[in-house]
Amino acid sequence: MTAQLVLEPGRERSVMHRHPWLFAGSVARLSGRARPGDTVQVVSDRGQPLGRAAWSPHSQIRARMWSFDADESIDDAFFKRRVAQAVARREALPGLRGARALRLIHAESDGLPGVVADRYGDTVVLQLTSAGAEKWREAITGALRLATGCARVYERSDSEVRTLEGLEPRSGPLLGEAPEGPVVIDEHGLRLEADVVAGHKTGFYLDQRDNRWLARSLAAGRRVLNCFCYSGAFSLNVLAGGATEVISIDSSAPALEAARRNLALNPELTAGRASWRGADVFEALRQLRSAGERFDLVILDPPKFAPSSAMASRAARAYKDINLLGLRLLNPGGLLMTYSCSGGVGAELFRKIVAGAAVDAGVDARVTHRLAAAPDHPVALAFPEGEYLKGLVCQVG
Repeated sequence: MTAQLVLEPGRERSVMHRHPWLFAGSVARLSGRARPGDTVQVVSDRGQPLGRAAWSPHSQIRARMWSFDADESIDDAFFKRRVAQAVARREALPGLRGARALRLIHAESDGLPGVVADRYGDTVVLQLTSAGAEKWREAITGALRLATGCARVYERSDSEVRTLEGLEPRSGPLLGEAPEGPVVIDEHGLRLEADVVAGHKTGFYLDQRDNRWLARSLAAGRRVLNCFCYSGAFSLNVLAGGATEVISIDSSAPALEAARRNLALNPELTAGRASWRGADVFEALRQLRSAGERFDLVILDPPKFAPSSAMASRAARAYKDINLLGLRLLNPGGLLMTYSCSGGVGAELFRKIVAGAAVDAGVDARVTHRLAAAPDHPVALAFPEGEYLKGLVCQVG
């Protein structure tokens, strides 16, 4: 018999508004027995059925909703439907139709909490970060094979967030063999490596695809500084867009080696216009300012400074520092393209941080573009937490 998760009085409101998370404080009791990842029936304190969820006793998010239909069965057929629906939604968007490098499943926003799946050619990389997703690994893998026809599914469930669910990290092939090296993908005519075995996230930052295209459109005739460049995808895009020079900085030597390989994959780009520097970005920006260097476009795409809202205050200082340094390096009329991927820093807070940096830098700046993740990373209206990536293009002077 399915266990019942009984909510505290009044805590059914968020579920009725289709928010997928149930925190520990909203749970009155678990009636019956359930192991981590098991499906439980969610009911109000008055016994009203609200849906079905995955039980996660080790996490502050005690349960994640699979379905808001209390009568829907959570079984292999459920995951076949949900995965097929997610793939079909992307295929229905003209800009994604036929794409071979894109996100196929974006967790809660696709009705599959804790499940991320990215496609790179014939390889799907699967990341499972919740107890419920862990339990249904085989069903999700099979559903991905059916929906995509891909020959290989490789697991990258090595995110630290799994520890919050009481789960150990896992990586390795789920279907087919592990790739022998990075998978080469095509993005807007550029060839780029996706290291699905050892790269960041699932091997590549697919979420920035459209923002890289925008950077390309802004780059003609500009001297560009790309900070936290990782494997150089922004750098190659601005070169393709006609930048006169691009200096790229990252603290990771392996990332810079990958960036050089990516440049070599695109011989039509003038390699002499690109230089790669291994350094701490904060220190490198100070050194560039001391040397009197100036740029027409500065790109700031730092790692996650605030995984949660509890760390937002400390992260805000880091974001302000990096944007202050970037703004001070711009020529009049120059552009700052700046991002935050921290879920704990909302879009309005990020705008205020950048505005404060502009005041301290002594520059007038205007927002010309508000940026977000590409459309294969949708955000469910009932789940604003899914909007993790935000960005601004600001013109100074």
